[in-house]
Amino acid sequence: MIDRLLRVLVVDDEALARQVAIEYLRGCGGVEIAGECANGYEAVKAVSESVPDILLLDVQMPKLSGFDVLELVGPGPAVIFATAHDDYALRAFDVHAVDYLLKPFSQARLCDALARARARLIARDNASGDALRAALRAVRIERVLVRDGGKVFIIPVDTLDYAQAQDDYVLLRTQGRSLLKEQTLGSLAAQLDPLRFVRIHRSYLIHLARLAHVEVEAKDRRVAVLTDGTRLPVSRSGHQRLSAALGQA
Repeated sequence: MIDRLLRVLVVDDEALARQVAIEYLRGCGGVEIAGECANGYEAVKAVSESVPDILLLDVQMPKLSGFDVLELVGPGPAVIFATAHDDYALRAFDVHAVDYLLKPFSQARLCDALARARARLIARDNASGDALRAALRAVRIERVLVRDGGKVFIIPVDTLDYAQAQDDYVLLRTQGRSLLKEQTLGSLAAQLDPLRFVRIHRSYLIHLARLAHVEVEAKDRRVAVLTDGTRLPVSRSGHQRLSAALGQA
């Protein structure tokens, strides 16, 4: 039962918006300001360090959007979006946001959202966290976000050569480097454009633009050779998917 002060982290790239939000929060009562962040990078770091109960989160910010922040921090804080745009409302509730505040909002509206957040935190269980993570990963993406310690790497999908399954992680090969992301290969494949990316093996997903040719090493044993010379195994079902993607019978 949450009967203590709620720790709220305010994330907005506009200083005045942060100032107003903090003043409103203090007027609502029952909260403690866990910090304020001017961008998504700061927010990802602050969530790890201050462990807030609630994120009051802007959507449109440079480099990392509010949705990007949620993907990187995973299920944890309850989320209240605060934005000047109503275009993202449906997606916000798809990722189980507590509330969606359109700027300029009143203090009473924010206090009401905090009450909802408190109720959510009391009722929340593991299933809701799993649902949040699943919803975030069910969206077609044009970039992959990888958190490595205190750093965040943004990988445009067009720079991705291939991905390799490694238990509950996926190794991403891009521009001569390898990065590990806590995600399954299947969930990553579901996010990527099937016209550009094909799962050639249970452990490998390739960018079609990187494919040089397919070699037959032995009967029913094929290898995909990428433009940089990398050789990856192709399973029977993977070859069928690859042939279909290339428009072959």
